[in-house]
Amino acid sequence: MPLRSTLHSQRSLLLTLVILLGSGFLATSLLSYFASRDAIRDSIVNTELPLTSDTVYSEIQKDLVRPVLISSMMARDTFVRDWVVAGEKDPQQMTRYLKEVMDHYGAYTSFFVSNQSLTYYQAKGVLKKIRPDEPRDVWYYRVRDMAEPYEINVDPDLANKDNLTFFINYKVFDYNDNFIGATGVGLTVDAVIKLIDRYQQRYQRSVYFVDTFGRLVLTGAEGGPQGAAIGQALRDLPNLKDLQKQMPKPQSGSYQYASLGDEHFLNVRYIPELNWYLFVDKREDGAMTDIRRSLYLNLSICLAVMLLVLYLLHRVVRRFQIRIETQAMVDSLTGLPNRRGFDRIALGAMDEMRRERKSLSAMLLDLDHFKRLNDTYGHLAGDEVLIGFSDDVRRCLRESDIICRWGGEEFIILLKDTNTHGARRVAEKIRLLAEQHTYVFGGAALQVTVSLGVTELHAGDTLQSLIARADQALYSAKQSGRNRVCTESVEPA
Repeated sequence: MPLRSTLHSQRSLLLTLVILLGSGFLATSLLSYFASRDAIRDSIVNTELPLTSDTVYSEIQKDLVRPVLISSMMARDTFVRDWVVAGEKDPQQMTRYLKEVMDHYGAYTSFFVSNQSLTYYQAKGVLKKIRPDEPRDVWYYRVRDMAEPYEINVDPDLANKDNLTFFINYKVFDYNDNFIGATGVGLTVDAVIKLIDRYQQRYQRSVYFVDTFGRLVLTGAEGGPQGAAIGQALRDLPNLKDLQKQMPKPQSGSYQYASLGDEHFLNVRYIPELNWYLFVDKREDGAMTDIRRSLYLNLSICLAVMLLVLYLLHRVVRRFQIRIETQAMVDSLTGLPNRRGFDRIALGAMDEMRRERKSLSAMLLDLDHFKRLNDTYGHLAGDEVLIGFSDDVRRCLRESDIICRWGGEEFIILLKDTNTHGARRVAEKIRLLAEQHTYVFGGAALQVTVSLGVTELHAGDTLQSLIARADQALYSAKQSGRNRVCTESVEPA
């Protein structure tokens, strides 16, 4: 029972160590993950997105704002105003001018519409006369009557097979601030979408543009947030309703919102040249991929270390258990099995001999007057005699025979496949060897004799009954004068 209790305590301690080690690994990995996540979020909100927004804004100035500047330049060009004021006498002059603008600045199209003659001039020549009742000319009258100096809108380009085109329509005034027409340049919708896609691919962010009413005006080929199309309002997108509460209309700043289970970080920037808002949107999941992979790797390593530690600890405990069990069954002085070990070995030997229908003999040995030897020479001398005697007995036995220290100066032997007569011969050999052997300790010559009781296994015997008969035989040997062999049914020799 104490052995089991000790082993249970050992295992409980090892299990506790494993739990503590695992908890430490897990806590360290999770703390590292959350610290990295917070640092990445802070970097995204305060550094990455604003920096990306600035960079994209610079790109826009080159790719989208530039056409606005070109249109503004055309509207303030003295040639255009002088030519209109002079009566538009040579249309080819205007055509050449528009073609020069288109070629020089790489515009998709360039145009001028005169308010005086209602003529639509294009780089390829005079396109048509505009009319108030023509639906495709509504844009001109809208530009004429608007308060702003320019607008950006999407319309089919009549001069280019009705391809959808982003037009920058700029109002033109004479030197007395009288409205004299509208001019500008155009970019194809496909070209603008390619620009957005280029931004998104380059910066690994979603990039789209929203007007002051919160409607999408420019997106990439795959649409805006959640695949929204141009013209949709942010408030109509389910996952952006909470965002709209934060900003009823687009406002510059940083925001967060959730969409389809993912956290999104958003940077909004107003672009005065376009009167639009630039939205740079980054999904948290993409930024967290590396640290999640690192977390999973750390947890995998921790698990592997845990399993290795558990395996090694299990081996240590098992080895310790075997060692304890061995020590519990072995006599520490002689190295022979002790009484506990003998019980286990003897039962196996009895079963084996019964199965094979062979004889089995038991022999109890007791050193004569051993207490007197201890009292005279000391216990160390007695120990030396016990060690030497056990070595002598082993030399008299076969490998298959079993010997153990029964206690004190007593020994017990089981002789396999041996009857009483054979056992007596072995016992007599041991008695003579002990009688004739001298053990030396501290310069003193020590001699001992041994009494032996022999019996044979009978049908129906238990280990206790077998030993009891051997003990009775040993008692007879002691009573008969010691230094002799007795059997359970034979007179002392």
